[in-house]
Amino acid sequence: MTKDFASLQRRPFLTPIWLTVLGAICAIGILGFAIWGWGTADSTMVVVIRHAEKELDAGGDPPLSPAGVARAERLSRMFGDAAAAGHIEAIYVSPTVRNRMTAAPLAARLGLTPIVTTNSNPSSLARRVLREHAGGRVLVVGHSDTINEIVEALSGVRDLPVIGGAEYGTMYIVCVPRIGRANVLRVTY
Repeated sequence: MTKDFASLQRRPFLTPIWLTVLGAICAIGILGFAIWGWGTADSTMVVVIRHAEKELDAGGDPPLSPAGVARAERLSRMFGDAAAAGHIEAIYVSPTVRNRMTAAPLAARLGLTPIVTTNSNPSSLARRVLREHAGGRVLVVGHSDTINEIVEALSGVRDLPVIGGAEYGTMYIVCVPRIGRANVLRVTY
């Protein structure tokens, strides 16, 4: 019986040390992962709009109508305070005159130069915006046939309502976190 008792005295002494070391390593790993996750959990906010009202019967690349100019000014009043926290940091437009004119008042108020993208693929535009402006706030001015595709590529949300030919005031605000699901808000301005 003394032989069994002697071997039991050595094992219990080493077991708590191994458990303590293993627990400390696991706790440091979990804490490190939590700190990394907290530090990289910034969300990217993307505002996606259609260009403002265009002149009818003005050719293949029409400018904005007076109503469109007024809508572009309204957009600049909504997002144009450069001193405010969370202001727009980048603006993406297509090369068409109406898209550039829609973004011009806001760009002027913020002191930004709109990024003219000739990319016809909405999914790659969404990836570019998220890659180049992670954690920032971006405005994308698109067309009625690209808005839903851009929002779907950013958020994964499907079956968005179709934007009609005479519908110019629809705005999607997409909040894309680095970890988790994106949120989409549809408003009219």
